[in-house]
Amino acid sequence: MAESENIVAETAERIFADLADTQTINHDKQGNWKAPLWQALTEAGLPLAWVPEDCGGAGASMAEGFSVLSAAGRFAIAVPLAETMLAGWLLAQARIASPEGAMTVAPAAPKDRVTLNADATVSGRARGVPFAKAAQHIAVLAEGTSGISIALVKAGDCRIEPGLGLGGDNSDAVTFDKVHPVAIKPAPKGFDLKALLLMGGVVRSLQIAGSLEAMLDISVRYSNERVAFEKKISKFQAVQHNLARLAGESAAALAAATSAADAIANAASFDDEIFLEAASARIRCAEAAEKGGAIAHQVHGAIGFTSEHILHRYSLRALAWRDDFGSESYWAVELGKLVAARGADELWPLVASR
Repeated sequence: MAESENIVAETAERIFADLADTQTINHDKQGNWKAPLWQALTEAGLPLAWVPEDCGGAGASMAEGFSVLSAAGRFAIAVPLAETMLAGWLLAQARIASPEGAMTVAPAAPKDRVTLNADATVSGRARGVPFAKAAQHIAVLAEGTSGISIALVKAGDCRIEPGLGLGGDNSDAVTFDKVHPVAIKPAPKGFDLKALLLMGGVVRSLQIAGSLEAMLDISVRYSNERVAFEKKISKFQAVQHNLARLAGESAAALAAATSAADAIANAASFDDEIFLEAASARIRCAEAAEKGGAIAHQVHGAIGFTSEHILHRYSLRALAWRDDFGSESYWAVELGKLVAARGADELWPLVASR
């Protein structure tokens, strides 16, 4: 990690440690912790980290932004930081200035579409849009007769049906009924919904990898504290075996997610190499979320399933993040289509080069 990435990641870590302590949040049923945390993140320029300075952002590199998301995953924060960063990145593709406040992106699912009408309004319905209810603006990818455009829309101009994901965070349905955008510009050549979904998938992969790191740390710490039959449970072979499996899932998710993030950070476009990296990371991290979460809860026994324990904040969010921007099943099918179309012999050099 470069020195600048270290500085950005350390800044995020300090803010999360000071204002997003998991134990404190777990006991704050009113959500009073959210406003101070968001204020601190905004003052540090992190929500608009990927937005160039001339578009109202911090102008951080892709790698620096990805390091923030990894840290966010380790704290399983329930504020739209990742969504605002992703929205700012999308708007920046069309050189649209990002407004202040929380944002999210739409569509967030492969089958959903938003249409650009002849009168420059947008229409359509997007399901599973993360934190739409809490957002002031939505960055929208709209398809029209002349191609794909990127639009900035006020959330208040849309009809939002609240929903909740597995982790208890908003996953809403947004209806655009001839909404007039605040700004709209053509998307860059070659940029489409699949590029947005791939980027969103890598964002979620990093968050899942971060949450698994936290689950491993929590489980190891608990196993060294819990005593059964007059000795720490970390001394039992079955528990050691489970912790080793959890460490393996965490390491695999981290390797896949960081490799995909590194590929995007050093690429000029979303080509087949990026597709292979991002889709593979999405599939592997989703598998790790399921297996790793189950192992962590097994190590904790009954206490890990209670709402009073912090473990569920990580495991449930990791499971919820699997489905955003295309599920593992969707990406597995898409990856299979690419291999069938191009052939393993043609794609192998792309994999080997990584």
